[in-house]
Amino acid sequence: MKIKIIALGKIKEKFLKDGIDEFLKRLTPYACVSVVELTPIEIKDENLTDKILTEEGEKILSLIKPSDYVITMEINGKQFSSEEFSQKLTSITNDGISEIVFVIGSSCGIGENVSKRADLKMSMSKMTFLHQFARLILIEQIYRAFKIAKNEPYHK
Repeated sequence: MKIKIIALGKIKEKFLKDGIDEFLKRLTPYACVSVVELTPIEIKDENLTDKILTEEGEKILSLIKPSDYVITMEINGKQFSSEEFSQKLTSITNDGISEIVFVIGSSCGIGENVSKRADLKMSMSKMTFLHQFARLILIEQIYRAFKIAKNEPYHK
């Protein structure tokens, strides 16, 4: 299984980098996980937000293959428990999908063009997280999902 995480922005905080690196390392027996960081376009005029999100979206979409299963992280997306998320990833894999792409947008969200491409729109919580934290949480939850699917200790 291949998993790609496309994220707007770079992780600058060492403690977050360390956490992300730790879970990426733990994921190696289960999946090949890569993170692609894109530089967000600075929005100086709020009236241009949709236009800029569409431009960012074009960059994101250029990294997605037609055969990829795309999960976008969106405020109004479907929420899962850790067990439900594990079942969903297992189901996607059982459907013969070879690569899952997660998209974490900028602080302004993602463009409608990317949202329309999504096979699943997912929300981590009703709470709002910094995007840097969202990346760490997502990677940890992917790791947790594999541990749950294999009935291995960790998630209890």
